[in-house]
Amino acid sequence: MSFENQWKVVGRADAPIDPGEGIAFVSDPGFGGIDVFIGKVRDLNQGRPVLGISYDLFEPLVLNEFQRLIETISADFGPRIKLYVAHAKGRLAVGDVAVVVAAGSPHRDEAFRACRQLIEGVKHRSPIWKQEHYQDGDSEWSEGCSLCQPNTEHAHVDGHVHDHSH
Repeated sequence: MSFENQWKVVGRADAPIDPGEGIAFVSDPGFGGIDVFIGKVRDLNQGRPVLGISYDLFEPLVLNEFQRLIETISADFGPRIKLYVAHAKGRLAVGDVAVVVAAGSPHRDEAFRACRQLIEGVKHRSPIWKQEHYQDGDSEWSEGCSLCQPNTEHAHVDGHVHDHSH
């Protein structure tokens, strides 16, 4: 049995991203495992107080990448996995939900691994630019792997690892 999956971009003018929607979407009576990642705007990044974030993206390209990620992960885990991803665009305040990914499967291990693979793929492969707005009035843009925490390694959805310590 194969499941349909869902991916979307939610504009700030739309209703905020609801993690409950992702949980409901990946739920199934045959699933014993559901894993959810919720990414929120934090008030401090690399020692700098943050007021908010603006996400800029070209929606058709982002949606195509989300679809490719879901197809790759579905192929890795087989037909008994259900996946969901929603990412915000526009200006967000501290505490707002920026991204939700969810995975449902018969067993917890599959759900954990698929959810992790999906969020890493969104962060590393999706053409999404983030502009942080700081309390001092400055702002800074970043994209792709630069969205990762410095001095850490992250496994990509395609299996390779980037070392951000340099």
